[in-house]
Amino acid sequence: MRLRRKPWVKDEIFQYTSYSVKEPREWKGKWNELFGNSHPIHAEFGTGRGRFITILAEQNPHINYIALEQKQEVLVQAVRKAVALELKNIRFILGNVNSLLEFLSPNEIERIYLNFVDPWPKKRHAKRRLTHHNYLNMYQQILQKNGSIHLKTDNEILFEFSLNEFSNHPSYQLHDISLNLYRNEENLEKYVQTEYEMKFIEQGKPIYRLEATLI
Repeated sequence: MRLRRKPWVKDEIFQYTSYSVKEPREWKGKWNELFGNSHPIHAEFGTGRGRFITILAEQNPHINYIALEQKQEVLVQAVRKAVALELKNIRFILGNVNSLLEFLSPNEIERIYLNFVDPWPKKRHAKRRLTHHNYLNMYQQILQKNGSIHLKTDNEILFEFSLNEFSNHPSYQLHDISLNLYRNEENLEKYVQTEYEMKFIEQGKPIYRLEATLI
């Protein structure tokens, strides 16, 4: 369902100047300066309503987080969560993954999270999938050596596609592949879940997960 655009939402996002970054290009290569420390930086592309990234930020105060989301009606909810938790180690960007090289420099990111991204199921839309090799090439440019990409999805077709894309890319090594992450109930405590993920778990859907390391 298409979210109805509300003109006041963008204003609310950017009123939280300690959390939202209105001009991310100004901080290219200087994100640690913005955070005021030299801690590692992790990024989530497609942060949604922000449950996942805000919980991680709360649990890991010595890691900085960048959360990118293109839907402002969704992003505002993520920003509100961070404000309520008074988090100091997270910044939100209203934008698209296609522009990430405009505001992120080589070797600036230690880890990328891709959680339940749009599967773009039609073959003619394969290039839009965030694990297409064109995107993997982009991630390669901003990741540190031995940096990693963590993918979770409920879509079997996207997962199979992603496995092939990573396997065929010379710069990534796959590991920690799971075809049903929560078959082991201990993983419910080990991994932070997104809002969508919690619904899928309740419905008994398998969650697919992989990690890929830049070698």
